[in-house]
Amino acid sequence: MSKSPSANPRSAFDELGIKASIEAQVAEIQELYLLDEIPWVLGYSGGKDSTAVLVLTWMALGALPEEKRTKPVHIISTDTLVENPIVAAWVTKSLLVMKSSAEEQGLPIIPHRLTPTVQNSFWVNLLGKGYPAPRHKFRWCTERLKIMPSNAFINEVVQSSGEVILLLGTRKAESAKRAANMAKHEKNRVRAKLSPNSTLPNSQVYSPIEDWSNDDVWLFLMQFENPWGYNKEYMILLNLNII
Repeated sequence: MSKSPSANPRSAFDELGIKASIEAQVAEIQELYLLDEIPWVLGYSGGKDSTAVLVLTWMALGALPEEKRTKPVHIISTDTLVENPIVAAWVTKSLLVMKSSAEEQGLPIIPHRLTPTVQNSFWVNLLGKGYPAPRHKFRWCTERLKIMPSNAFINEVVQSSGEVILLLGTRKAESAKRAANMAKHEKNRVRAKLSPNSTLPNSQVYSPIEDWSNDDVWLFLMQFENPWGYNKEYMILLNLNII
């Protein structure tokens, strides 16, 4: 029986150690950022993976000379309006702190809190349109509440700029299915580290932590400070479902 990628995880930090590995990852992000004028959109949920990608990106931009920080990096977070109130409030406050910190540090990082349209909201569909409660084989809420608001924003960026690069916290070690899907898209890469997006035209996907294990993500978050100054311990407790 074949093992899933997470069954025997290998650390992405084994070869160089964590400090040198993070320095190399930050340098890679800087190189890609400076390569062109295509705007970036980073998907942020407040979870550990998207937080790790945002911390890396923030570190990379913060280390660049101010005159080279010319390309916008949009941080998008979708509030479904039916989230756990504690989590929703934490993410919303985090976006506000990001905005303030980015402005103070002179970084082109622009947070956006997205919400579904009224016609796609949970209660309009459940009570107004008579949809059944979401279940495993009919998860209509994910498409309408999360994916559609994000896609609408990304399409707006594409319309104004022609292209977009999406930064995501996807990792091969999440599951065998995820690893296979990422490997499939890797084969169609026309630029190093950028995979084509099969659902959104004129967009490419960059996954900086694609080879990290679950332990790598936690180790990074524990050892490196949150560069926008928000409470990382609270985020860790939320991810562990302690709060």
